[in-house]
Amino acid sequence: MLGLGAPPTPQSSRSTQSSLSTQAARLLATTTKSEPQMQGITSRNLLRTLPWVEVAAGTYRVNRRLLLRTGAGRVLFVQEGADQVRPVPASLDALPALRGYADQEVLAELAAGFRVREVRAGDLLAGQGQPVEEVLLIAHGRLERIVEGRYGESQVVGVVTDGAHLGDEAHLGPDAEWSATLRAATDATVLALPWARYRELLDRTPSLRAHTEEFRARAGRAVNRKGEAEIAISAGHRGEPEIPTSFVDYELAPREYELSVAQTILQVHTRVSDLYNDPMDQLQQQLRLTVEELRERQEHEIVNNREFGLLHNAAYDQRISTRSGPPTPDDLDQLLAMRRSTHAFFAHPKVITAFFAECNKRGLYPAPAEVNGKLVPGWRGVPIYPLSKIPVSDTQTSTIMAMRFGEEQQGVIGLRPQDLPEEVEPGLNVRFMGINQQSVMRYLVSGYHSAAVLVPDALGLLENCQIGASA
Repeated sequence: MLGLGAPPTPQSSRSTQSSLSTQAARLLATTTKSEPQMQGITSRNLLRTLPWVEVAAGTYRVNRRLLLRTGAGRVLFVQEGADQVRPVPASLDALPALRGYADQEVLAELAAGFRVREVRAGDLLAGQGQPVEEVLLIAHGRLERIVEGRYGESQVVGVVTDGAHLGDEAHLGPDAEWSATLRAATDATVLALPWARYRELLDRTPSLRAHTEEFRARAGRAVNRKGEAEIAISAGHRGEPEIPTSFVDYELAPREYELSVAQTILQVHTRVSDLYNDPMDQLQQQLRLTVEELRERQEHEIVNNREFGLLHNAAYDQRISTRSGPPTPDDLDQLLAMRRSTHAFFAHPKVITAFFAECNKRGLYPAPAEVNGKLVPGWRGVPIYPLSKIPVSDTQTSTIMAMRFGEEQQGVIGLRPQDLPEEVEPGLNVRFMGINQQSVMRYLVSGYHSAAVLVPDALGLLENCQIGASA
């Protein structure tokens, strides 16, 4: 039998090695290392672009001229079954004639009078010039407002979607007529209340009747095209006519913005800080990443906070919906036309992709906008900034924000405190809280912030921007 040779011993394999291995050498070498990295850092374009106003007293008050014609709000709905949809009574104050009316029992009776009407795409709900005989609430779906042009052609002048209401202008008189034809662009759920039923409730409810009369009186006062109390001015006269007298009236209850805060407590063990600070300061690295996360949260709050966030504080008459689903050049042009100047668009990156896909379909190649010597995507010379803090709904729709900036331009501004103790960055401070019995150092990291819209048309929203391509 042939015997098997013995396997080579480790000594025999090491005898062929003529130099120190890299594995052994690394034990005595200092590695070149990076600072701790963080994937959650975004461009934070909104924080970088907003003009910041320093608030000395912690509160910023926005004074405005007296507004007599208030914009329309959004009605909320409760769905209790497939065909059981009803408006939330308290949300009926979204109708201008019911703004500020507080009798919940009357509002509940009014809400109970609405009846559900299912409509199909292409159905007509009202005709231009016909008398208004009911108020309509849009629970779900998209309706088009169509007017007849000068030469008899049909023109789509607007789109109304979920939460909108139509026909409430009949409060101003019995001869009110529909200003546009209403056609369903999609299948929709509409709630209708006959004006006869409303008038019956009006006749037997003194508080509602008094509130309606006050609304009519306010609506009868002269206003400018923005709904503000008019200033009487005479122009183009000759001779010595009597010059009208006037004054500028102010809102008696202006809105005040209090600074909000985002905070966390950073903990670092003294042993880590004492023994492992070379070559990088452990406390500084912990603090650096904490501040980055805090700034991300600040931007999220400025967009989404229900008290001061831009998505929730845009005036309802400054919100429009896309006409066909995805954002198109026509939609952005309409958004631009709603304010005297627009300094920037903000949209989720997926929405920007959908917009440029629509441009490609039309053979359009928008020129970029120049910002501080750099080229960024733009439309009509207005930069379009990606902002991932704008949410995308479960139905794959999102919103585009259009803004005008600055106090001098009566635009959108960011708010932060003027001076902070132990401030490390504008509006952000770090305060030492001591060392506990576990030898852990504690630092309170605080960031103060808010945002204000000085006049309603400084901020506009293009809603229901569809991201996915149509099947």
